[in-house]
Amino acid sequence: MDKRLIWLAVGSFTISTEGFVISSLLPDIASDAGISVPLAGCLITAFALAYALGTPVLATLTGDWDRRRVILSTLAAFVVGNVVAALSSSFEVLLGARILMALSSGLFAATAQATAVALVDEHHRARAISVVVGGTTVAVAVGAPLGAVVAAFAGWRGTFFAIAGLGALAGAILTWRLPRGLFGARLPLKARLAAALTPGVRPILISTVLALTGAFAVFSYVAPLAFSVGLGEAALPLVLLGFGLGAVIGNIMGGQMADRFGATRTVVWSQLACVVLLVGFSAIPVLLPQSLAGPALVALTVPWGIVGWAFAPAQASRIVKLAPQAASLVLSLNASALYLGVALGAAVGGLTLRYGTPADLGVVAALFPLAAVAVIAVGRRGLRAVVPAE
Repeated sequence: MDKRLIWLAVGSFTISTEGFVISSLLPDIASDAGISVPLAGCLITAFALAYALGTPVLATLTGDWDRRRVILSTLAAFVVGNVVAALSSSFEVLLGARILMALSSGLFAATAQATAVALVDEHHRARAISVVVGGTTVAVAVGAPLGAVVAAFAGWRGTFFAIAGLGALAGAILTWRLPRGLFGARLPLKARLAAALTPGVRPILISTVLALTGAFAVFSYVAPLAFSVGLGEAALPLVLLGFGLGAVIGNIMGGQMADRFGATRTVVWSQLACVVLLVGFSAIPVLLPQSLAGPALVALTVPWGIVGWAFAPAQASRIVKLAPQAASLVLSLNASALYLGVALGAAVGGLTLRYGTPADLGVVAALFPLAAVAVIAVGRRGLRAVVPAE
C-alpha cells in the first residue's frame, strides 16, 4: 500500500474528529458563552449547512487545480479555523471559525479521495478510497472519545488546539510526500445538479436527509441527554466510544448486508431499527431509575451506532445503481444530503430542547426515520423501473 494514503487518512481522521466531538463540547461552550445549549447547537447546524452547500461549489471551482495545492490549502484553512475557535472571544467568532472548518473539510474530503485514486493503479482504486474514508470511521470510534477526554482535562479550547496540532502534522508530512502535477477535471455545477434529475435519485436524497435528521437530532445533544440520566461529563467519552465502536461494526455490516440481502432492504431495516432505538432513548429517562438509566443509555449507543452506520454504505450502493455512469456526481449529492440532514437534525434537536426536555429527543427524532421509510416505499415503484427489484 502507498504510505501516502495513510497520511491522507490521517487528514480525514483529523477533520472528522472535529466534526463528531463537537456534540460533547456544547454544554461547556454554552456555559462559557453565556448562551443556551440549543443556541450553541447552531455550531453544528452552520457547519453542516456550509459543508452541504459549499462543497459542491468549491469542488467545481477547484476541479482542475493541482490536487496537492488543494489538499494543503484546505488543511491549512482547517488548522487556522481550529486555532481561531480555540482563541475565540465570542460565540460569533467561534461560529465563523466552524464555517471555515466546514468549507475546508468538505473540499479536503472530496479532493483526498480523488488524490488517492490518482496515486494507485486502477486495480487498487477501491482499496485506496477505503483507506482514506477509513480515517472517518476511526475518528468516530477513537478520535471523538479522545477529543472528549482532552476537553475533560484541558477544556473545550484544548480540544480545538489538539486537533489543530494533528492537522498541522498531517499537512507538514503531506507537503513532503505528495507529488505535484495531479490535476483533475472541472465539472460544471450544472452537471452535478443534473445528476439529481436521474429517475429515482431524488427520493433517495430525501430519505438520506430524513435519516440523518433523526440521527443528529439526538447525537447533537447527546451531552444533555447523558446529563439527564445522571451521567457526568467524565462519562461522555464512554458514550462516544460506545457509539464509535458500533459505527465501525455497522459500516462493515451495512456493506455486507447490502450485497447479500439487497441495499434497499438493508436501508429499510436500519431505519426501522433506528426508530426503536431512538424511542428507547426517550424511554430510559422515564422508565428507569438513575442507577440503571446511565448504564442503559451507554449500552444503547452501541446498537444505535451499528444500525445508524449500516445505513450509509447501503444507501450509497442504492444511489450508484441508479446512475453508475455518474457515480461520483450522485455520491457527492448524497454527501451533501447527509450534511443537510445533520444541519436539520441539530435544528430539530435544539427546538426540542427549547420547548421540551432531553427525554423528548428520541421520540421526536424517531419520526424522521419513519418518514424516510415512507419515502422509500412511495418511491420504490419508480426505482423498480430503473433497477431490478431487490
